[in-house]
Amino acid sequence: MSNLLLNIPPNLKVTQEQFALLAAANRDVQLELTPTGELIIMPPTGGNTGKRNIDIEGQLWFWNRQTKLGVAFNSSTAFLLANGAERSPDAAWVSQARWDKLKPEEQDSFPPLCPDFAIELRSKSDNMEPLRRKMQEYIDNGLRLGWLIDTKNQKVEIYRPNQSVEVVNSPTSLSGEDVLPGFVLDLQVVFS
Repeated sequence: MSNLLLNIPPNLKVTQEQFALLAAANRDVQLELTPTGELIIMPPTGGNTGKRNIDIEGQLWFWNRQTKLGVAFNSSTAFLLANGAERSPDAAWVSQARWDKLKPEEQDSFPPLCPDFAIELRSKSDNMEPLRRKMQEYIDNGLRLGWLIDTKNQKVEIYRPNQSVEVVNSPTSLSGEDVLPGFVLDLQVVFS
């Protein structure tokens, strides 16, 4: 199942409030909004992708629970980026200091910030180019570290601000570097 792109005419721009209503009324599908007003409808994942997602989310959650350095998010969370896009990474993390600066109502809605860290996992049917553009969009909006995990080819693209994308072939693990101190993602289950 591939994503469906729904073009919204320029004179029918979806507001943040309308996007929130659309998302609430359609909880069985994941929605994203590009800064140009395109609505992206993503169907539920298949079994293998769901299995990989929960493993990645679980590893991030467990590390965060031990360190208490921030807040971890699953793929159901949409973030309102500075460019107006509403994006949902497969896993994300925000430092506690940045999270605490948000008002309670901002924490309850789509948080108006870009995560410090995000992971996108390529599903079997995903094309890499839209995922690469999404990762670059995160970087352009303040992401400090991002991983695009391509299970099909057992590669990871690592995104950092002001640096070229680093491609790692068949890694067994990834380090959270200085963004997620002490976090190591075990990729053996993800690539199996």
